[in-house]
Order: sequence, then C-alpha cells, then structure tokens
Amino acid sequence: MSLLHQVTIVFHRPQDPVNLAGTVRVMKNMGLVDLRLVQPVAYDPWRIEGVAHGTRDIVDRIQHFETLDAALADCVYVAAFGGKRRAHRWPLTTPRALAPVVMEKAVEGRVALLFGQEDHGLPNEAIDAAHVLCTIPTTEHSSLNLAQAVLVAAYELHLQAGDATREIARHKHHAALPKHDEWERALADIDRCLGAISFYRTRNPEHIMRSVRSLLNRAGPDSRELTLVRAMAIEVLRTIDRVKRGLE
Repeated sequence: MSLLHQVTIVFHRPQDPVNLAGTVRVMKNMGLVDLRLVQPVAYDPWRIEGVAHGTRDIVDRIQHFETLDAALADCVYVAAFGGKRRAHRWPLTTPRALAPVVMEKAVEGRVALLFGQEDHGLPNEAIDAAHVLCTIPTTEHSSLNLAQAVLVAAYELHLQAGDATREIARHKHHAALPKHDEWERALADIDRCLGAISFYRTRNPEHIMRSVRSLLNRAGPDSRELTLVRAMAIEVLRTIDRVKRGLE
C-alpha cells in the first residue's frame, strides 16, 4: 500500500458537485484514495464518476460526516488550507514545504488535508482543529478553485512520495546512447568530410573539430541520431568521389 493512502482529503461543507468531481479526478491522478465530506451539498455519485471517468473506486469510498471533529477523529496530523489573511497567528507553510512533513506523519497514522467552502474558505474554528495552516503561493489574486487547490497539494505529495507509478512509453525509435568508439568514428568521418570540401582552408582543424565535438555533446544524440550525422558526412565524401571519377 502506498503511503499516500494514509492521506485523507477533507472538505468542510463543500457547495459545488463539480469541485467534488474535479477533486476525485485529481486524487486518481495523484495516488490518493480517501475523501471525506462534512455536511456536503447534495450530489449524485453517478454524475461525479461521469465527469471523472474511471474513478468509481474513489467515489465508492467517499465518506460523509455531520461534524468536522468526527471527520478528523482518527487523524494524527491536520493541515488546513486557506488563502485569506487571518487575525490569529497560526503556524504557516506552503504545499512544497508541507509535503515532507505529511509523508513523515503518515508513517505514524492518518493525515488530513482540510479544505473549506468555495466562497468563504475555512472558518477560524475549523482551522483551530489543524496543526498548521497551508497557503498556496500566488499573485495578489489568491482565490483558487477548490479542486485546483487540491491538485497543487496532491501534486507535491505525489512527488515527495516518489509515487509516479505511470511509466511513459519510450519513443518508437528509441536507441541507446552511443559508445565511445561510435563517437570517434563519427567525428573522424566529419573531419574527413570538412577536409574534402576545403572547409579548413583558413581555419584551424583542431579548433573546428573541438567545437564540433562540443556541439554534438551538448545536443546529446542517441546512437541512431549520431549514426545519421555520420552517414551525412560519409555521403558527402561519396558524392565528392563520384564527381571526381566523372571528371576523369
């Protein structure tokens, strides 16, 4: 089981089913599975899954609570999210700084990420239940969509947990990195090609080839690409040879 399964998203009185669907999609993308709703707006689970395709496992696990205390009862650590300036001085953090703390606490038990209503956020009494207040760095326009806020937090946790389980398929023309002897053969043929077209007439061959080597190193070609560059140089040499034979 992933350590991320110890992280619970808690919504305090959510008002829009669209945000529930967006959050369920985020959770599926980022490896979270537990969503708890305190006094939520009425919603149709089928419609939630209709918006967030392939998330029935998460939708079926959604739990409802009448009080915030009940939703947080089994949590060892609670991080409240909000963007408004507060009169009281709660410990403050950001999603990036919070992520390693959450992963550390999750080893000991369930951790809650607490979010408030779309229009007013979390009331002070809800933040009182948290150990830390997390704010997402933004411009002066600090109002984020609820599901977007969850995405930022969940993304940082996903990276911190090293839980990127989806493998990106290699390009169909993927090739290994070239070996040293492949590099040297390609550079030798490029050198011969430049010599054959009298490129070195007013230039220092050693300096030019050092620059070519540096350029190719920075480009980082794979074996197939370096072979293509070498083939270009060889074809120039062959073309010059054919022209010379035609003039004889």
